[in-house]
Amino acid sequence: MTKHPKNALSLVADIGGTNTRVALANGKDLLPDTIRRYRNSGYPGLETVLRTYISEEGDVDCLGACVAVAGPVRDGVGTMTNLDWTIDKETLRRATSAENVSILNDLQAQGHALGYISDDNITCVAPAHTAEAPSPNAVRLVVGVGTGFNAAPVFETHTGRFVAPSECGHANLPIRNELELALCQFIENAHGFPSIEDVLSGRGLEQVYRFLGIQANDPREKFAADIMASVEAKNDPRADETVAIFIKILGTVAGNLALIQLPFGGIYLVGGVARAMAPHLERFEFAHAFRDKGRFTGFMQNFSVSVVEDDYAALTGCASHLHSLTS
Repeated sequence: MTKHPKNALSLVADIGGTNTRVALANGKDLLPDTIRRYRNSGYPGLETVLRTYISEEGDVDCLGACVAVAGPVRDGVGTMTNLDWTIDKETLRRATSAENVSILNDLQAQGHALGYISDDNITCVAPAHTAEAPSPNAVRLVVGVGTGFNAAPVFETHTGRFVAPSECGHANLPIRNELELALCQFIENAHGFPSIEDVLSGRGLEQVYRFLGIQANDPREKFAADIMASVEAKNDPRADETVAIFIKILGTVAGNLALIQLPFGGIYLVGGVARAMAPHLERFEFAHAFRDKGRFTGFMQNFSVSVVEDDYAALTGCASHLHSLTS
């Protein structure tokens, strides 16, 4: 007897820079008991990961397959930004034997998850202050802060949901004061180009900590998780300063993106680093940095900002997107 019904379930995967999560879905519904996590360093490519998963799930016969990749997708080919993997539709069909396949950017998948995430997993960190409720078709924006940084607008159209891809994490880092200029120059010396992702990511947090040490003639290093632990314990003032800089720049960048996309339906911060920062956003004045736009400061009150606490939202988004293609 097979573990799963034949040709009834879809395979969904979220491929990050460090780990790949794979699961099965029944239509739009993710099956939590089937979620498995694989460390990318142990596999030569995604095809091997998916074949391993299918075997571990009793050689499940998949109706469809949709994967979200942390990198650009063009003409059905996904290329990882922080991992030497490439995936195309033919490879996905070969690995899964699925009839219908799709490849999304990871932030596109997060956008497709909106509306299918439990309210218990969404925390508002900067409410909108306006008497006018957003329309059902208002633009929303997902902003991913994790191994890398990216954002994607979510549009509701007459023909369905459209989530526009983006690689905005590789745009220039914004600069508003002398300290941020020095940080920008520090990153440029190290990498040749100062991008948003070089600060607003896990490794970016580590770089800011290192930068502050050099500024103070007391160079030290810490892993991102240890920096956040020190902020929790309040035992390292440099960790506090690091997170304060991080959150201020995050607010500035999120505010810039809000003015570009006008997401009256809300901004949603996603990703492991965003979730780690969530308890500290108020303390380090994220909302002020987000709305600090001169004569447009009042206008910024139109946009709410929330943190998505669901670690599997991208998998839900893949399931939702695939279902919309086949229903």
